Amino acid sequence: MLTFKQGVAALALGAVMVPATACASSAGAAPAAATEMQAPAPISKADVLAAQKLWSDGIVTIGAAFKAGGDYRKAAEDHIATLYAYNQGGVLFKPTLAAQDQFRETKDEALSYFVGGSISEDKGFAIRPWTNVRWGEQEILTQGDTAYAMGNYYFTPDGSTDETKVEFTFVYIRDPEGQLRISVHHSSVPYTP
Repeated sequence: MLTFKQGVAALALGAVMVPATACASSAGAAPAAATEMQAPAPISKADVLAAQKLWSDGIVTIGAAFKAGGDYRKAAEDHIATLYAYNQGGVLFKPTLAAQDQFRETKDEALSYFVGGSISEDKGFAIRPWTNVRWGEQEILTQGDTAYAMGNYYFTPDGSTDETKVEFTFVYIRDPEGQLRISVHHSSVPYTP
C-alpha cells in the first residue's frame, strides 16, 4: 500500500499502479490485462555522487567550449536540460553569485546565470572558466525517490591552482525516465565576519 506522499510522487512520475481487482467487472469476470508499472528505484548515495560528477563535468565543459570559441551556450543549455528539473515541475535555484535577482525560476534565467544573457548582473558563472569542480565534505540523505546533499564544493579557475570554496545544498528527484534531476540548488560563499 502506497502512502499519500508515495502516491503523489508516483503520479507525478507517471507511474500509476492499478490493482488487478480494480479491473474486474461488476459481474465478477476475470480482470482484464492490468498493467502495473514499477515505482522508480530509491535514490542511493552512489546515484547522487554520479549526478554530482555529471554536474561538475558540465560546468568544466561549458568553460572549455567558451575558451575554445565553441558553442558554450549550447553546452549550457544541454547542462540545464540534462540535470535540472525545470520540466518536472520547476526548480528552486539560488546561484552563488546572484545578488540583485537572487533566484532563478526558469531555464532562461538559469542559462543567463551560467553564460550571461537575460539578467543584467549575470557575467556567466560557467564561462569564467573553471577547469575543475571538486565536491568536498558533505552529507547526503536519501529518502526513497528524493535525496538531499549539503556541503562544500571547490572551483578551480583556469590558469590557477587556488580553489574557490562554495557552500551548497542540492535536492535530487527522478524524472520519468529514472534519471536524477536537481529540484533545489542553493549555493553561497562562506560567511566572512
